[in-house]
Amino acid sequence: MIGVLDWLKLGVGATVGAALISGLAYLYGKSAGRQQAAVVALENSVVILRKRNEIDAEISRSDASELCRSLFLPDTEEHRECVRRVAEADTDAGNGGQDRGGR
Repeated sequence: MIGVLDWLKLGVGATVGAALISGLAYLYGKSAGRQQAAVVALENSVVILRKRNEIDAEISRSDASELCRSLFLPDTEEHRECVRRVAEADTDAGNGGQDRGGR
């Protein structure tokens, strides 16, 4: 026959076992959630980088006037200044990033 003390031991053992299992399940779920969040962040980064590469390619294909026309009205002072600056940036990029002093 099982006495009161034995029932108490079984109850404490079951409670400790349930606490251990639920703690492990919580930690596993937390780990899985972090991993899923990391995967989503990585996927978003890939999408952003692909979009950025598409924009870079589009800008590289465009000439200075076409690029500035999308920002300003043609034949305005802002348009002419934009064309001048874009052409200057292209020249600076073509000389290996050296400044105008040749350094």
